[in-house]
Amino acid sequence: MEINLPDVVAEVTEAFQAYEAALTGNDVATLDALFWTSPHVIRYGATENLHGHEEILAFRKARPSKGLDRALRHTVITTFGRDFATANTEFTRDETDRIGRQSHTWARLPEGWRIVAAHVSLMEA
Repeated sequence: MEINLPDVVAEVTEAFQAYEAALTGNDVATLDALFWTSPHVIRYGATENLHGHEEILAFRKARPSKGLDRALRHTVITTFGRDFATANTEFTRDETDRIGRQSHTWARLPEGWRIVAAHVSLMEA
């Protein structure tokens, strides 16, 4: 298996950056499009456990649209072959000292790169 093929890393990085822009801009349509449309997709958040595309979309639609800006650090994108990747990052927000951690599992599906599993957690600085 080839790890971190440059062209695949570039593709996943682009998808990851699109996700980040949509997240901080509260672009629910793009966030929805970047998650796998499947009952098998999961997103474990800081305060919620979401199973399936419909639960994730409902969460996104109900989420407050204020206070979404954040700064990323220690982002690591690793690709495995041409169709599987992980993206992990830490984030901080101005209004809190807590450190956020975000993990994505990405898979290349017929419709493009999609998040098939996500996890977000917070810890004290």
